[in-house]
Amino acid sequence: MAIVIGYVIAFTGAFAAFLLSINKPKNKKYKVWGIALMIPISPAFAFATGRTYAILTENGWAALVMWYIFPFIFIVGLVMLLVGIFNKEETETLVQ
Repeated sequence: MAIVIGYVIAFTGAFAAFLLSINKPKNKKYKVWGIALMIPISPAFAFATGRTYAILTENGWAALVMWYIFPFIFIVGLVMLLVGIFNKEETETLVQ
């Protein structure tokens, strides 16, 4: 049951980020998705994936794969957040 809850939390976080990023500028989308990846998605998805892999391989130690999945997704989210913060939007200039 805990595996299902992990996947539900990750899916809910992704769905909420999708809803919050509709019709927003790119910088805002990067910020929303970065925060969503770092806080609700990465720990829940890493936990659920690690537990699923441990059950499939019938080895409890295989669940430690979550220690590799979590930092990878977290760093991707951090990079997206930093891109959203520091990337400047290009504005069109009219040349006359």
